[in-house]
Formats: sequence, structure tokens, C-alpha cells
Amino acid sequence: MTDATAISSSSSLFVGIDVAKDKLDLARSDADAVRCFASDDAGIACIRDELRGSGVKLIVIEATGGLERTLVGALLDAELPVALVNPGRVRHFARGIGILAKTDAIDAKVLVEFARRGEPRLLEKRSKIRVELEALVTCRRQLIHMRTEQSNRRAVTSSKTALRSIDAVLKVLNRQILELDRKIAALIESDDDLDRDGKLLASVPGVGVVLASTLLAELAEIGTVGRRTICALVGVAPFNDDSGRIKGKRAIRGGRASVRSVLYMAAVAAMRFNPIIRRFAQRLAHSGKLKKVQIVACMRKLLSILNVMIRDGLRWEQLNLVKDA
Repeated sequence: MTDATAISSSSSLFVGIDVAKDKLDLARSDADAVRCFASDDAGIACIRDELRGSGVKLIVIEATGGLERTLVGALLDAELPVALVNPGRVRHFARGIGILAKTDAIDAKVLVEFARRGEPRLLEKRSKIRVELEALVTCRRQLIHMRTEQSNRRAVTSSKTALRSIDAVLKVLNRQILELDRKIAALIESDDDLDRDGKLLASVPGVGVVLASTLLAELAEIGTVGRRTICALVGVAPFNDDSGRIKGKRAIRGGRASVRSVLYMAAVAAMRFNPIIRRFAQRLAHSGKLKKVQIVACMRKLLSILNVMIRDGLRWEQLNLVKDA
């Protein structure tokens, strides 16, 4: 790293941990060396014990497709301040401060600087039930994707032998998806908070079990943040693209794609069956908005309504906007 980007000493300790399959690279703001730990229970325990009681202000870890979950869980259990960040965001940050090289050690040091300057959102410790719910919802989504792939292959396959194989796979996938649906429903019902929020969400016309379970599993912030923040988290908040006298088109970007894709389908259904969303979509259409703009706006409005319902503990029929309609 260059002198301009070198991590200076500070009274507050910032830590960056680069996660790989076999090792964990740890960088600290109070030391130049990057230390390597095994990516196993023993290595994670060493990191936890070192940071516990050290006065660390923030630990930043990149999301790496699940490899980081054990480490993050252990640090949260030790009541340490942890932020999980998008790798793409960190990479842009590194380029912005003049770091073009990329190694595990450099990445760990970049994470330290990102912790200092980027102000990432702290993670909150989640119950085991919520962690299990996220795992089940993720697995279901992956199986749905596999079923779609197999169905598409079946449509272009003429071999009888191949068709039999595809049908056998589809049969197994359908059975597993149904089993996951039952387990997801049972898990939500077993927790008072999840069951209450799930029933509130399900009271909305156009909102089904899939969207409700996805929001509960992958959007823990719902009901705890404002309208603009929740829309930005999902990736349906429009961002300006203006420069000087040029007024560019606002567009959505970023956010949680897995939540956004399910919200898209729910918004399309709500535009037909939800009276509030339907009238909103009709107003947009009459004003000449493109169809895709209508859908995104309806996604944003639906999400904002759901956010208020969870925040205030209200069912659909209890909302003032429904009563005044």
C-alpha cells in the first residue's frame, strides 16, 4: 500500500478480515503485519479471543457466498461489532483510494480502511430460528432455479431416455420444494414474532407465502428503518444521474437481488388484485409512465406499505390508506 493510503495509528481499533476457504487474513489498524489464521473452529476461536476485550470499534468482513457465516456468528456471539459488506463496494473503494493490486493481505488492509471511512452498517445478532429460516428460503430459491432449468431442457429434448431422466429429476425437485414449504411454514409458526409478522404480511392482497417468508428471512430491517432506507436496501430506490444542466434518467441499482425478484412478482400480482396498488399503477399509466417504471414504482409503494405495517403492527384492513380508499 502507498504512504497516502497507509493505515495510520488511531485510538480506535479497526479490523479487516479477508475470508477464504482455507484461511482468514486479519489486519488491524494498530499494526502493519497481516496475520493468517486457519479457517476452522480453532482459527476462529483464536480471532474471537484476541478481539474480545481489545476495544475494537468495528470489524469488517466481506460477504463471500456463505464462507463467512461461521466467523460472523462467532464474533456476534462474543458481542463484537461486525459489519458484513458487499465485495463490489469494497473493490470500488480500493480503486478510489488508489489501490489497484489485489491479494488476500491487501484486501484485509483495505477492509480496515473501509471500516474507518466507509461507515458500514453493523450487523445485529439473529436468533437461531431466523438463521435457519434464511437457510431454508435460500435452499428453496436454489431448487426453484434448478427446476426451471430442467423444465427448459425438457422443452427442447426429444430423446425419450433423456426425458425420463429429466422427469425423474423434476419429481424429486418438486417433492423437495414442497417439503421445504412445509418446514418454512412450521418454522415461522414456531416463533411468536415471525408468526405475527408473517400474518400481517399475508393480510395484504397480492402478498403470498413466498414473499412473506423471503422478507422475514432476508430483510430483517423491515419495520425498523424508514421508507427510503428500506427501498434502498432492496434496490428499488431511484438514484439521480445529473451533471450540470444535464438531467439524466433516475434508475435503481444495488440492493438485495433475491428479495427484489420476489417483490417484483408480488407487485405484478398486486397491480391486478390489490385495490391500492392497482389504482396507483393506473395513475402512473395515465400519466404516460413506461410499464417497467410502473412496476418498479409499485414495488416501491408495496414495500413501503409493508414496512409501515410491520413497524406499527397493523393488518391490511387497519391501515388508514385502505379505510380512506
